[in-house]
Amino acid sequence: MFPKTGKKFPEDGTASSTYASLIAEILRSELGSSHQAHKTLMRWTGANERTAKNWLSGTNGPSGEHLLQLMRNSDQVFEFVLKLSHRPALLCSRRLEEVRNSLQVTADLLSEVIEIQDRHAQ
Repeated sequence: MFPKTGKKFPEDGTASSTYASLIAEILRSELGSSHQAHKTLMRWTGANERTAKNWLSGTNGPSGEHLLQLMRNSDQVFEFVLKLSHRPALLCSRRLEEVRNSLQVTADLLSEVIEIQDRHAQ
């Protein structure tokens, strides 16, 4: 029989954490720990209230379909799962796309400002 090793992740210089506690920390930082946070999790995933409370408390972590639903609704959970999957290239691609979009918006705004200045200069 194999010894039970638990669901711990390798230490990264900080205190050792479990999957459930890391997910709980992410969800609490994004949603808080109020009753509204439970309702939001229930709406996002279709999970019952006890399950949502367990996720926020770090007692249990989401899996399967619930985890996919959380990833669809929470960028922080999505990034966490990519990091755990050792898929940093996907994370970098996503961030680069966000930066590109932000730069495009900024360039468009600068063009508008230049047009307005040109009109006032005439």
